[in-house]
Amino acid sequence: MKLSRRDLLRGVAALPLVPLLPAVSGCGDDADPVVFVHGVASGDPTTDALVLWTRVSTAPPGAPVEVAWEGSSDGFATRAASGTFVTDEGRDWTVKVDVTGLAAGTRYAYRFTALGETSAVGRARTAPTGSPERMRLGIASCASFPHGYYHGYRALAGQELDAVIHLGDYIYEYGNGEYGDVRAVEPPHETFTLADYRTRYAHYRSDPDLQAVHAAHAFIPAWDDHELTDNSWQGGALNHQPELEGDYVDRRMAAAQAYREWMPIRDHLDGHIYRRLTFGDLVDLYMLDTRLIGRDQQYDEGGPSLEDPARQLLGAAQEAWLAAELPASTARWKLVGQQVMMGQLPQFLNPDAWDGYPAARARFFDLIEQQAVRDVVVLTGDIHSSWAMDLARDPTDEAAYDPATGRGSLAVELVTPGITSPGLPPALADGALGLVAGNRHLEFAELSRRGFIVLELERERLEAAWHLFEEEQIADPAPQAPRVFARVEATRGTSRLARLA
Repeated sequence: MKLSRRDLLRGVAALPLVPLLPAVSGCGDDADPVVFVHGVASGDPTTDALVLWTRVSTAPPGAPVEVAWEGSSDGFATRAASGTFVTDEGRDWTVKVDVTGLAAGTRYAYRFTALGETSAVGRARTAPTGSPERMRLGIASCASFPHGYYHGYRALAGQELDAVIHLGDYIYEYGNGEYGDVRAVEPPHETFTLADYRTRYAHYRSDPDLQAVHAAHAFIPAWDDHELTDNSWQGGALNHQPELEGDYVDRRMAAAQAYREWMPIRDHLDGHIYRRLTFGDLVDLYMLDTRLIGRDQQYDEGGPSLEDPARQLLGAAQEAWLAAELPASTARWKLVGQQVMMGQLPQFLNPDAWDGYPAARARFFDLIEQQAVRDVVVLTGDIHSSWAMDLARDPTDEAAYDPATGRGSLAVELVTPGITSPGLPPALADGALGLVAGNRHLEFAELSRRGFIVLELERERLEAAWHLFEEEQIADPAPQAPRVFARVEATRGTSRLARLA
């Protein structure tokens, strides 16, 4: 039987509050967590605020629970901030607090207490002010639980980072056996109700390596399609069957609600996820939604023209926001975190990427060129492979674009592979690399290995390093370590990438 969002939330009564109890155990000792089974997380760092998250995983049936939280910059000798939060089944027992009044550029420890247990300790850094010399960011996406083990998350947890940017496909909607078979998921069927999505997040967040990276670093997340369903757009999806899975709008609302409950993202009243985060005068980060808020349906032969100038990927409101925000930036680097590949490959047309929305891509290029916005770095996930490229209007036009000097390049793009989600099989990947070898704007491409990017930004240059795993490592439950497979750099003012290794 299907339960609608309304059915699931109906009847949440004003029950007696379960009081906060003194801590008697925690994850700093050998005791396994009972209350805080799903760990802790933080996100969306600003100069004076962090979003803190946890979940009361074991609670008295129906009764609200009061959870205490505290943050400290000195090992809990003193509290920098503290408070309480009441959670209940109406929000799936999740706790999310936007803690303000913090000091800029400071690493905080935080923890929660409820029902006699203290959570694991998480750590996160607020954004700096002034003129920082250096910043290190992890870039990740596409973490299909059934395809293998989260060695990439564990490796990111061990990196010295200011934050992790997650570009979507944090969960996948498929049922067991439909996409990957290394590990099983709950629920065993495809997710389409609010209860389904909540259960899927709970299952993913039971993973110790995912908990470790959340405890180590603040996340800056955005959704892609699989947080809802494959090839989503604002009015439908490739992988949605109304006759079996109900109304698409109900499914979309359920997926978005579960995402907001389970992810350490700062909420907006209208539900949008595009936003800007500032890190002194070194970095402005613009997180976009290229998936749901304004995307028109993907191009298909027989439908609207691919070249239709009215076709939207961002939507008019988000596009106008970006057009106002990006040229106003005085940061040395402008990072644009988004979901789908912007760069062109003349040999291929990907209708789900910016390829399928050429007028939207042209407007983005117009914005950069006409407003003289320099040092733009587009960060991309989605396609389970690794790429580094210059972004030119037509990279095949030798008169307009010169990769040696950067003339004609308007920005650069760095594409992170999947944490576990598969690229091409190695044999096919080798052949495909031959097809793209002639693209002058490409500095690096790798199509089969899984992993992540570490992006290091300095005042005059940036360096991106791909930390990759071999195919067989991902299916091995034993701890695995990646190797640095490639590095590229860019110098301010050039809008071009150069291969280092």
